[in-house]
Amino acid sequence: MEPPAPELVEAIGKASEAQEFVERARGHLYSFHQLIGHADFLFGDAADMLREAGLDEEAERLSTDIVGRNVIDGRWTFQVVDEFDDLYWSHTFGFVRRLEQEHLGGRRHAFEAQLKDERRTPGHEGHDRRPPRVVRGVGESVSQQRW
Repeated sequence: MEPPAPELVEAIGKASEAQEFVERARGHLYSFHQLIGHADFLFGDAADMLREAGLDEEAERLSTDIVGRNVIDGRWTFQVVDEFDDLYWSHTFGFVRRLEQEHLGGRRHAFEAQLKDERRTPGHEGHDRRPPRVVRGVGESVSQQRW
């Protein structure tokens, strides 16, 4: 396969960088999901403890007003995560992967690979261009060399 034009690699690299930020945002969304879920169970525990401490009215208010409450109109956090995945993440992820498949032969992080070639010091320890050949199973090896 002929190496792609540097401008193309840079443009697809920019889309890949954008996807990396989407991935980070998605991770924060999953953190939000887990943190709110944990907080909901803690509020449930607090309601039980308030009840045991004789604060039945406050326990009941906490149990009915806060525990199990939607975080966004009609949605718990899992629904927010699912909707994000279905309506945004899956589309951005798929678009970037298609660009890489159709224009870079499926190679990911091609822009970063160019940067590595520009910034490394050939012949110096820890500056190898590619990892060593990886052996996978009996008689099967995978070369890291492309282009």
